[in-house]
Amino acid sequence: MGFSRGVAVVFAVLFALASVCTARQESSEGHLYPQFYDRSCPKAKEIVRSVVAQAVAREARMAASLVRLHFHDCFVKGCDASVLLDSSPSIVSEKLSNPNRNSIRGFDVVDEIKAALERECPSTVSCADILALAARDSTVLTGGPNWEVPLGRRDSRSASLSGSNNNIPAPNNTLPTIVTKFKLQGLNLVDLVALSGGHTIGMSRCTSFRQRLYNQTGNGLADFTLDASYAAQLRTRCPRSGGDNNLFPLDPPSPAGFDNSYFRNILAARGLLSSDQVLYTRSAATRRLVRLYARNNAHFLRQFARSMIKMSAISPLTGARGEIRRNCRRVNNS
Repeated sequence: MGFSRGVAVVFAVLFALASVCTARQESSEGHLYPQFYDRSCPKAKEIVRSVVAQAVAREARMAASLVRLHFHDCFVKGCDASVLLDSSPSIVSEKLSNPNRNSIRGFDVVDEIKAALERECPSTVSCADILALAARDSTVLTGGPNWEVPLGRRDSRSASLSGSNNNIPAPNNTLPTIVTKFKLQGLNLVDLVALSGGHTIGMSRCTSFRQRLYNQTGNGLADFTLDASYAAQLRTRCPRSGGDNNLFPLDPPSPAGFDNSYFRNILAARGLLSSDQVLYTRSAATRRLVRLYARNNAHFLRQFARSMIKMSAISPLTGARGEIRRNCRRVNNS
């Protein structure tokens, strides 16, 4: 009896140890966590933060560009850095898609970050994790919230031009279409409105909102939900034809400051993009959230951080899937 109990105890201990080891293995292979590079590349976060800070100091607009780069990556095949790949004999780049062509930017900054990381710890930090860290650092640098970035993503070996064309919300999408695109990524209405608040920084091209000024519904009239004086101001630099690339701040009161004035603009019928203003005009549920965030900056900042963490966990490649690219613009051994 005593011997049997002893054997049973030994087996129980061995089983428990095996369970712990399995759990640790699963954690390292299947999950993201902020300490992922603490041993393999302890200075990784510091290096990313430093390069981003220098880039934003050179050009304030770059902060918004890096946040947008992460967003456009995650909405296509998950957060796998596919958006960074250039075209090659086997890849058609997502940079050629309608949402990205002549619009998305920040690739040179990512190259600079990657080069610095490769010098410090070669073939260790993924380009997908660089995008997640750079988006967080850009937000903080402009006065937005801080959060711990879960890490451990790996990089894809492919891109999806069709996914980029179809999955990324467009400035002229209807609210139901935008809601559907977010739901397909596992993001809800709260995430949609909070992440739209990222438009508190950055610029938009004339071509992205021209239809609101001249022909919103095909009747030759301006969008009636757009403040008339604001529309007149926009027309001075966004004509019916030409001037496609003329830039306008998404949040004129504080174009380089991360705050809730974006939502106050929407309340005043001064959302620049149609996709901004429909959050107030087309749904009682999203309207309530716009009012909440316009009233309470701290609440908006907290929810933005939560929603960014949630978005950054969309379908990551982990474990043995994907690779750690040495150059973010091309797959290894290409």
